[in-house]
Amino acid sequence: MSEPVKWSILIALAYLLGSIPFALLIGKARGVDIRQHGSGNVGASNVGRVLGRKFGMTCFALDVLKGLAPTVLAGWWCGLFAPDLRDEEQAITQTQMLLWLGVSFAAILGHTNSIFLRFRGGKGVATAFGSMVGIYPHLTWPILAAMAVWLGAVKLWRIISLASMLAAISVPLWYLISIVPRAGGEETFADRLVERWPFVVVTMMLALLVVWKHRSNIARLRAGTESRIGEPPHPPSA
Repeated sequence: MSEPVKWSILIALAYLLGSIPFALLIGKARGVDIRQHGSGNVGASNVGRVLGRKFGMTCFALDVLKGLAPTVLAGWWCGLFAPDLRDEEQAITQTQMLLWLGVSFAAILGHTNSIFLRFRGGKGVATAFGSMVGIYPHLTWPILAAMAVWLGAVKLWRIISLASMLAAISVPLWYLISIVPRAGGEETFADRLVERWPFVVVTMMLALLVVWKHRSNIARLRAGTESRIGEPPHPPSA
């Protein structure tokens, strides 16, 4: 099978997997249309608010998995796992980086603009987390570091939306830190930026996407009406 066909299949599969509205399905199984309750968002945090923590965690895990599965499949099928970019024989090309990231973004796009929900959906944080972790090792550690930011922000402010935005914004920063060359090496930081610009650009785009999808939350944060963990959720907008 040719490479273009492989990548076309992977991107299409990622979008379809990302489009599965697990929040809606879990709610329906409990006799609830999640879009009509809580914040109205088709995501794990709203499932947790409306149906309880157990169902929210289940939804989160499933949303992570639908992002993780296609990028892991792409890495395995196309032989991209764990290359050393300092070794020319193992280094993946920028085209491969972009295609792998395309699989990741297709899964996120499926969640935020699901074909099963008339191209509407959730905010994409859990699916983005899973899809980026699957791009091993390039984005795995920056994403896990961003998860630590999320946990710290939740503990400090108890506001899921704020924690999600801070974590997303931290991803490109963690990635830039991860590519700082070791002392004494021949390669400069500028060299690494040029070599790996797809990962730099896409992590920045991801941060912008997450912030954009949270624009209603930003308005509530500014107004002081955003819900905290343990408090009643803000009602869905009309």
